[in-house]
Amino acid sequence: MDNPLVFFSKGLIPVILLIVILSGLTARRNLYEDFTEGAKDGIRTAVKILPTLAGLMIGVGILRASGFLDFLTDGLSFLTEKIGFPSQLVPMVVVKMFSSSAATGLLLDVYSQYGTDSRIGTTASLIMSSTETIFYTMSIYFMSVKIKKTRWTLAGALTASLAGVAASTWLGMAGG
Repeated sequence: MDNPLVFFSKGLIPVILLIVILSGLTARRNLYEDFTEGAKDGIRTAVKILPTLAGLMIGVGILRASGFLDFLTDGLSFLTEKIGFPSQLVPMVVVKMFSSSAATGLLLDVYSQYGTDSRIGTTASLIMSSTETIFYTMSIYFMSVKIKKTRWTLAGALTASLAGVAASTWLGMAGG
């Protein structure tokens, strides 16, 4: 028998869909027309962001293939050792700012080398769940709504990611 949380999770999506459909019918909306219009808008947005997405993916691929991430890891290892951050996670932290899927590939490398239950594996998992793909998110969302002046967004996002990495490191490396 499923535990109550799994049972609730499995039923949540159908309930939400039912609520949306009933709300639309109650408001006397043409649901099919609204759906197709939303799908058209989604496709237009996907086409608009495709060049940015391709550029970010190519850039991350170049970073990985060029050896720059290994160079960065070696160059920062003296600093990361002093502050208690595992230098093996530097590439994942850097790549995560650009691409979550590429960072997941690096996370799997960490798992295969150190294990999922190791301190480094736990810390890597915590970092992945407490940081954001800053540059991807900014480029996609700001471009899609045509925001030109981002003001303090980058500084705030980098600060939040640094806080997430610091808290993840403290929690992951302190655990057993």
